[in-house]
Formats: sequence, structure tokens, C-alpha cells
Amino acid sequence: MHDEDNGLREINGGQLSRLYTFEVAARCASFSVAAAELALTPSAVSHRISQLENELNIRLFNRSHRKVELTLEGERIFAAMNTSLNFLNQEVQSIKNQGFSGRLTVYCRPSFAQSWLSPGVASFLEAYPQIDLVILTGNEEIDLHRMGVDLSISFDDALAGSFHQEHLMDETIVPVCSPEYAQRFELIDQPHNLSSCRLLHDRKAWSMNSGGGEWQLWAQHYAIDISAARGTEFDQAELAVTASVHHAGVAIGRKRLIGEKLRSGELIMPFPNTELQCAQHYYISTHADRRWPKVEAFISWLKARAATD
Repeated sequence: MHDEDNGLREINGGQLSRLYTFEVAARCASFSVAAAELALTPSAVSHRISQLENELNIRLFNRSHRKVELTLEGERIFAAMNTSLNFLNQEVQSIKNQGFSGRLTVYCRPSFAQSWLSPGVASFLEAYPQIDLVILTGNEEIDLHRMGVDLSISFDDALAGSFHQEHLMDETIVPVCSPEYAQRFELIDQPHNLSSCRLLHDRKAWSMNSGGGEWQLWAQHYAIDISAARGTEFDQAELAVTASVHHAGVAIGRKRLIGEKLRSGELIMPFPNTELQCAQHYYISTHADRRWPKVEAFISWLKARAATD
């Protein structure tokens, strides 16, 4: 190695290539695995690493017959490279997302996407035709970093997590069923007849296991005994509502999500004066450091739609 070298004074194309080879080899902890990823031979990888060690005057790997291991100095340089690459990636993403264009990934619960978000999304797409909107759904606890999403919409009773969160809109719940079901079980203004009905539950209303929580909250508030009622559980609110449209029972409907079905007459509220304000609310979650123009545009559109819904 060259004792007079104190480091890389000027980075040229060859040195960048060798640094990248080092990053891959360190990440893979194997010259042969790195060679496969880089489409090189193991000897070519070894040669590049040796050149880099000479240029830096630092031994990066301890080599044995069967394996290679980072030296302490190599570990420090690998950590510094990861930090630099992560920062570079963030800067590239920030530059690419300065305008109202590119991919925007949104995550929310399936029922919210189907009943509220998707029916109105055309107006956003018309206003921002250069934004490639991706809508993902699921019942998982939201982790923006792990899921690789820019923005999420949740329904919960408390703010949690390390992301920037803001209120979108409130919600109320009320029992709903088909007109035929209400007639069959004489439900109109007779909530005590629920005891002979089948209650349809969204078991993941606001958490991974909300169970029959919505029905229990409503029944306790209005002092209605539902202990004798039979029940059927779903993992999406929309499934419970769809079952009620087809005369399977009485569901707890969220007014924000069932408005169209009420207006069309597919569903009715047999007890119209028994809406209950939810402790849960709809929240928007974003990365605090990624409030790009397209993210802000989508949030503004969400809030405008919520205000007129």
C-alpha cells in the first residue's frame, strides 16, 4: 500500500466503481456473492477491493480461505457509505418530487378505499394528470417506512406513531339494513326487536381485533339489549354492509361510507334518531420530511372532499 496516501483526494470514475464494489461485497459478506450481483468474476471483485485498499492505505477486509470479514476500519467506512447513500437517495427523491408529478402511494383500509376514496378520486386525477396515484389497502398497523407509502388514512381513536398526523374528518355510526329485512323483523322504530335479528360485525373496525365493539358502544349508549342476537363477523366494514344490503342482517354503518347506499334506498336506518358520534376519527399520516407538493395537493383534495361530503 502507498504510505504517502492519506485517502481519496479526488474521486474519479474508477474509484467510484471500486467503492460501489466494496459496498456490495461488504453488504453480501462474500466476494463470490458480490460478483454474481455485479456480473463480475470473484477474482475481479477481489482485484477491485485490493486497488481500493491501496488507494485508501486501509485494509478493508480480513481474508481467509472460506470467507471474508470487514476489518474495524472497513466497518466504519461501510457505515459511512450507507449513511451517504441514504442521504443521496433522499435528495434524489426530494428533487424528483418537487413538482406535481410522479408516483404517489396511498394506504388505507379496504372499506374506506372502496366506499369513500375511489368513488371521488376522478376529480383529483383530472386536476393532477401527471401524478401516478397508487392506492394500497389492508388492515395492518400502518408503518409508512416499511410499507413504502407516502401517505396513509386511518380510522382510530387515538394518534400514535412517529409520523406527522392530522385530522381528516369525524364519523358517526348507526344500525342499517335492507328495507325487506326491516319489514320482516318489524324493526322500524322498534330497536328492542334487534334481539331476534342477526347482527353483522366489522371485527377490525379500528384495530386488528375490535370484535363487536361498534355494536357494543351503540347498544350501551342507547340502553338496548342485544345479548340474545346472533352475530356474523367480517374483517371489513364494506363486507358487513354488503351482506346487510342482501338481507343477511343488521350492520353498523359508518355514515361517511354508506351515504350512497342510503340515498339509493338499498339501505335504511330503521332507528333514524340513533346515530352515535364515534370516539374514533379519520387521520392522515405522512412522513414529516416528505411533505412534497404532490403530497400536499392530495391532502388538500382529501380535506376539500371531506368538507363537502
